[in-house]
Amino acid sequence: MSDEASINFSISLKDNYAFTVDFGDTDIPPMTIDETPPLGNNEGPNPSRLLAAGIAGCLGASLLFCLRKAHVDVAAMRTDVSVTNGRNARGRLRVQRVAVRLLPSVPVEQQARMTKCLEVFEDFCVVSAAVREGIEIDVQVDTQPA
Repeated sequence: MSDEASINFSISLKDNYAFTVDFGDTDIPPMTIDETPPLGNNEGPNPSRLLAAGIAGCLGASLLFCLRKAHVDVAAMRTDVSVTNGRNARGRLRVQRVAVRLLPSVPVEQQARMTKCLEVFEDFCVVSAAVREGIEIDVQVDTQPA
């Protein structure tokens, strides 16, 4: 049995540099993604923010899952994310760093039970682990008639 699974959805040009993401046969409502000015109009998160949100959301869920399995009561959890963009050697703008700060609210008497989770949770986040190792990305362009 393979653990491979495909997630399929589509993204369509809305206007200017805004796109509508349609998550297909799910109950997830469509969302708008857009570039920041001067290119776009900030109608939704830009791809860099989505990438960072995916990384941070996965790390948060991974930590939460482990803490719950360890019977640690998490009253709340906030995650702060910082994205640093910069130019590569060719002068192209790239995401250079994503800093994630997880802030779980845990009763003091249960904090000692967090130790093992803090050691292993990052290994179970499929998104951050993939980004760290590099992602195989196949790109194909099929021009359609207007």
